[in-house]
Amino acid sequence: MIIGTAGHIDHGKTTLVRALTGVDTDRLPEEKRRGITIELGFAPLQLAGLGTVGVVDVPGHEAFVHTMLAGAGGIDVGLLVVAADDGIQPQTREHLAILNLLGVRGGVVAITKCDLAEPDWIGLVEDDVRELISGTAFDGATIVRVAPGDAAALDAVRQGLGVALKGAMQRDPAEPFRLPVDRVFTVRGTGTVVTGTTWSGTLHRDDEVRVLPADRRARVRGVQMHGTDADAAVPGARTALALGGVSVDDVHRGDVLVVGDAWVPTLVLRADVLLLSDAPRAVGPRTAVRLHLGTTEVGARVVVASGTLQPGELRAARVVVDAPVVARAGDRFVLRTPSPAVTIGGGTVTDAIASRRSRPFSHAAMPPAERVAHLLREAGGRGIQQASLGIRIVGRSADVDAAIVEAGGRVMGGLVVDAGVVSDARVKLSALLDRYHAERPLSPLAPLQEIRSDLRLPDSIGEAVIAEAQAAGLVEVSGAGIRRAGWAPNLKPAQADQLQALVARLTSAGNEPPSVAELQVEFGAEVLPLLKLAEAGGHIVQVEANRYFTTDSMNRIVNLLCAHFDAGSDITPAQVRELLGTSRKYVIPLLEYLDRVGITLRRGEGRTWRGKAAVPKS
Repeated sequence: MIIGTAGHIDHGKTTLVRALTGVDTDRLPEEKRRGITIELGFAPLQLAGLGTVGVVDVPGHEAFVHTMLAGAGGIDVGLLVVAADDGIQPQTREHLAILNLLGVRGGVVAITKCDLAEPDWIGLVEDDVRELISGTAFDGATIVRVAPGDAAALDAVRQGLGVALKGAMQRDPAEPFRLPVDRVFTVRGTGTVVTGTTWSGTLHRDDEVRVLPADRRARVRGVQMHGTDADAAVPGARTALALGGVSVDDVHRGDVLVVGDAWVPTLVLRADVLLLSDAPRAVGPRTAVRLHLGTTEVGARVVVASGTLQPGELRAARVVVDAPVVARAGDRFVLRTPSPAVTIGGGTVTDAIASRRSRPFSHAAMPPAERVAHLLREAGGRGIQQASLGIRIVGRSADVDAAIVEAGGRVMGGLVVDAGVVSDARVKLSALLDRYHAERPLSPLAPLQEIRSDLRLPDSIGEAVIAEAQAAGLVEVSGAGIRRAGWAPNLKPAQADQLQALVARLTSAGNEPPSVAELQVEFGAEVLPLLKLAEAGGHIVQVEANRYFTTDSMNRIVNLLCAHFDAGSDITPAQVRELLGTSRKYVIPLLEYLDRVGITLRRGEGRTWRGKAAVPKS
């Protein structure tokens, strides 16, 4: 689990962390020279009954609040530091507001530098602190007076942090893995190393991770937790990962490492957004703000259903960001103005993969099934990727499958759709086939791809609807065609006579059948549907787009060629033309047909005879 410091500049956060852990988290030369924290610092802390936990030390200067936010996103409890000689200052208030907005569940307040103030003054500062934290996540938190060398006070801080951590929400190692990146560097002999707090899930050495939002792939070559080699990263731990397959320039602070395809970068979030009561002004859809989510900072706009978001208001909103972010429902974020840089509010993500047209909608308090039902109604026939539902709704991934069933959802080819969409699609399928059969009464089958396209559903859903209708005995699928179950062309006597005459004409033509256009001159415009009907009945085969052979003629041709050529021997168009006694006009399309059905194999200008095979029937 993770502890994060908070407090005004020069109030002794880093000194206190060093006293608790023995680690100086100010590692940069500039930090040493200026005597202030500029970058995030990290240290392991041993706590009785909890083992090793991580401490994130953040800058206190107002110019580095964005850095503080990058470290605060993954903390479980806070260590709020107030100097006894200085009292509550602007960043004390802002950091406390940020911890509240991020849902940090309390912690410890340390009043430092108690050697520099009189006891009465310290008592006044403590009273001010109690008033400040009243009604916040720190309400009732342990307050410890700390002076240099006071071991008892340090023990009290450790004990208070341990109690707070035991009351914090436990992270589930079975959830999808996610780690927001806060540092990237190279180590000689190791390569690219990234660090961050593992927010959820478990990651093992040699696992593959995705680096979002760019979606680069990397392999985990090594894992460290709290500075110690480990076989796996677990949630709530400070983690360093050595990555193979990416350079130090491919990964940046603000990127997120994930496992699996469920995670999708998005430009729109739905959220419940709170504007702080002391925010300088209302926020409208054109108001530029900075959104801080995990270690990511990005420009954003907040759009509520109507009007503007007023100071002190909590409303459902659509948050439109300037660059893709990676989020999960339930994530907390902070909003700041770009100039002057002030924290004005924050919120909770209620839909992590919303669309630009999605209406602001708060469903954080709904049961999972109601949330799934709402999203399915919005998606309609498009459906929702099943894997993404565990990211889009608030709740454990284990609850999602049950919620889909309860919401009346259907899983089809990895997509989830409302059961009503499936019912409507089945009705539409019947109507499409009825219309096709009515318009083309001589066609034995409707083109399957045309019917799928007319359903206007994602391929996986359309295919599943057709498969279910086939299993239910409602339709029949044959090759690339489909028809109503039991339907067959109903020929009029004149049409039946014409079909018989047409087949007879092709039979008499032998190896040189007339083209479709020539047959239309002889038999009229209905030739093509009659030919298709004869083909479906196995009487003829289509050799090229404009020419058909009878099945008997084709079998005679194959038998003749088989009598002259052994399997594996080479044949040329000239040889075939001589054997059949016909012109090149018929031979070349014939050989191309034999290639397609696997009787010959084309090699350059010639063919290899593969052996006798039955002429396929439609």
